[in-house]
Amino acid sequence: MSETTTRLALPLLAANQSQKHVTHNEALLRLDDLVHLAVREATRATPPMSPAAGDRYLIPGAATGIWSGRTGQVALWQEGGWSYLAPSSGWRLWVEAERRMLVHDGTGWQDMKLRAADQLGVNASADPANRLSVSSPAVLFSHAGAGHQVKVNKAAASETASVVFQNGFSGRAEIGLAGDDAWQVKVSADGASWTRAVTVDGATGWMGIGVAAPSCRLHVSGPVRIGQYPKAALPSAAASGAGALVHVSDEAGGPVIAFSDGAAWRRVTDRAVVA
Repeated sequence: MSETTTRLALPLLAANQSQKHVTHNEALLRLDDLVHLAVREATRATPPMSPAAGDRYLIPGAATGIWSGRTGQVALWQEGGWSYLAPSSGWRLWVEAERRMLVHDGTGWQDMKLRAADQLGVNASADPANRLSVSSPAVLFSHAGAGHQVKVNKAAASETASVVFQNGFSGRAEIGLAGDDAWQVKVSADGASWTRAVTVDGATGWMGIGVAAPSCRLHVSGPVRIGQYPKAALPSAAASGAGALVHVSDEAGGPVIAFSDGAAWRRVTDRAVVA
């Protein structure tokens, strides 16, 4: 019969053993060391000068002194000396100084990483509709290299891939692909009735304001307020581009709307050049 248990190497009592309490107490002390295993540090390469009873350390690589050659073991200060726990696969260990959980994979200690989960709440409660729920002043997505992308994917063109902005969990604005493949900005005053404010056609890149299917590069439905300028301060017609509109505030006979023909500003009504 073995003198120790298979998994934790706890000492076993032998038949007709004298001083059985010694072996029994040794097993209890070892259990006290192993259950809810935690260490103070995992990076200290030299033993502390004045350890307290029960202090434990995970011995890192390149340890010196009496810890030399014990990489990955747990050093325990007990009854005036160091004893050591040799880990095996499945051991879990909490590092107090780093607030980090490690797990032993049979070869070495690894960070206990989050695995696939049906739901995850970070300072919040997740549910079947919101399987990832985060309550925080901010959320940071940073690069691991040169850049970073946030991707929202949908199953079909008629589905939705969007970001919704809410007030009291009631929608007020939405951007993305909502029901088709045109990029949209939608707004709502009550979270129930929505107005499509801006549309960018995915095939042409044409933009519509108040228009679901823009028919030119900029298609505006409804009245447009145009920049107002005195004649002396009109921007360059050439730089503004053919088709640009301005409101000329001090033209003879009263304010007029003028458009750029690519070279000069012309009145909309009579095509005369604005002096």
